[in-house]
Amino acid sequence: MHSLKAGEKLVLATHNAGKYRENAELLAPYGLEVLSAGDLGLPEPEETGDSFVANAVLKAKAACEATGLPAIADDSGLDVPALDGQPGIYTARWAGPGRDFMVAMERVHRELGDSPDRRGIFVCNLSVVWPDGQTASFEGRLEGTLVWPVRGDRGFGFDPMFQPKGFDITFGEMDPAKKHAMSHRALAFAQLSEALLEPA
Repeated sequence: MHSLKAGEKLVLATHNAGKYRENAELLAPYGLEVLSAGDLGLPEPEETGDSFVANAVLKAKAACEATGLPAIADDSGLDVPALDGQPGIYTARWAGPGRDFMVAMERVHRELGDSPDRRGIFVCNLSVVWPDGQTASFEGRLEGTLVWPVRGDRGFGFDPMFQPKGFDITFGEMDPAKKHAMSHRALAFAQLSEALLEPA
């Protein structure tokens, strides 16, 4: 398997500023030159995969082919067991065309109704694709409770609704550095860094 070395250029295949910021911060200690698909004006590929890993590979492959550089894509979402795993890979779509996650959180709350099972699992798949076609994928999962009403205005997406297991505050109320250290993205990234990265 290839590795990623200090000084190399790498594309983060996302147009989501929150995801770009979190992933760029995680990559910072490794001395990589991190570019954003959004800043490069790359088109967003349609997410036609049937799993987090399929969509992550699809996005990374599109960015890699467009730039000739290794690319990392993150496909993540909220898996709600009481809703048969929804919204899952359709998490962003639940927020509607304006990507208004208040709409998405209200929908989850409404569809849960009076279900006693308020578990939510944040899932993040990080996939890397190199120009020669080699791929590597890593997945992190973090369980928590879905609270209502939502609390906090930090983070993005479902963060104000998600109270990680063992905590009494939501990601929306948590210091960003603390969230970054324990999130589903951090768990996936820990696997990726151990396999592919060397500190600068």
